[in-house]
Amino acid sequence: MPVNKSLRTVSPLPSGAWMIVALLWFAGCSNYVTRMMLPTMRGSIMTDIPMTEAQFGLLTSVFLWVYAFASPVGGFLADRFSRSLVIITSSFAWSLITWLMAYATTFSELLALRALLGLAQACYIPAALALIVDYHRGPTRSLATGVNMTGLVFGSTIAALGGWLAENHTWSYAYTVIGVPSIALSVLLVFFLRDGPHESAVAVPAAGPVVKVDFGAALLSLGRNGAFYLMISCWCLQGAVSWMIIGWMPTHMSEQFNMGQGAAGFSALGYLFATQMLGLLVGGFWSDRWSLTNARARIIIPVIGLFVAAPALWLTGYSNILAFTILSLILYGLAMGFLGANMMPIICLIIDARYRATALGVLNCFTACFGGASIYLVGALRDAEVGLSMILTFAGVGVVLCGVFLLLINAALRKSYDAKRVA
Repeated sequence: MPVNKSLRTVSPLPSGAWMIVALLWFAGCSNYVTRMMLPTMRGSIMTDIPMTEAQFGLLTSVFLWVYAFASPVGGFLADRFSRSLVIITSSFAWSLITWLMAYATTFSELLALRALLGLAQACYIPAALALIVDYHRGPTRSLATGVNMTGLVFGSTIAALGGWLAENHTWSYAYTVIGVPSIALSVLLVFFLRDGPHESAVAVPAAGPVVKVDFGAALLSLGRNGAFYLMISCWCLQGAVSWMIIGWMPTHMSEQFNMGQGAAGFSALGYLFATQMLGLLVGGFWSDRWSLTNARARIIIPVIGLFVAAPALWLTGYSNILAFTILSLILYGLAMGFLGANMMPIICLIIDARYRATALGVLNCFTACFGGASIYLVGALRDAEVGLSMILTFAGVGVVLCGVFLLLINAALRKSYDAKRVA
């Protein structure tokens, strides 16, 4: 299994390393606002454009399907060509598509634009995180990743702005107000976003000479890496549990505690997103400090968060105490922050440096697929009269298994390090 050099070898940050993080923070925020705002405007859109409930749901489903299956290719493009060029092109494309949605007049037009939005956004996250780790190595890598990902969470949080704009003006106005500034940001990226120095594949034992990145070779390299299968398993479960909580926890809180729809939504997602942002910063800083003496801290810290959150999430299904449910959301949010801040740094530990963005694209594909499937599965279980309490128990077990898969990756890395020292 490929293993990169120890993170204890510290080199100076390239010029503009933190400016790159700042620019991509705003781009990531735009990415998530534009993808998440549509559900908040359901009533306004369905009033103007006749469609069934199933058709409205398809607007989100087609985005996820296209996004999932285009993600590996989007990651490969970031490995094969200029990362900054991929980011700028992706940003401009999704911003333009968002603006064009304001002029859609039929369901077919909206459906086509949502599919194109999934295609455009599939290229962004693998390229953005790969660019950040190109600039940030050693003691700033996890924190830089965590800071950047707070932009994604913040974008998810303020996506409700779309519903407010649609309610007070029109949904077309909302898409214009969000789309035009996003286009301006894309233009700004042209002048300030630059590629960072790529880490040499020589840092990966047995990687061979540096050659032009090929999609088939990238998939073959990933397919031969046992630790990558463990990562896929971990992120599939994480995606399933996270989307399960995002999609159904407001319903659980409304039913369990007789809360109104708005209060339940705020309580479920407000605490989750706020503590996830905190976890991204704390987990990133903690990982960077600990990694100076133990490179595998990038893996151990998320495991700690997951194992603390799992029992609370499991017991939430049986608790009639609102404060305990909120505590479980806080702990899970922190755990997801710890994991998110170290997602790309973990890839850097186990994947050939040439194929990092491709690896993240593959992970995004599986996460989106399993996330969408979990939301549907919970609905099917509820139709079969399985209570949300039992479903939350399944979620707790899934969180434990996420931690177990990370521990297996940690054990494989430790074995590789020990073998390297003996050699």
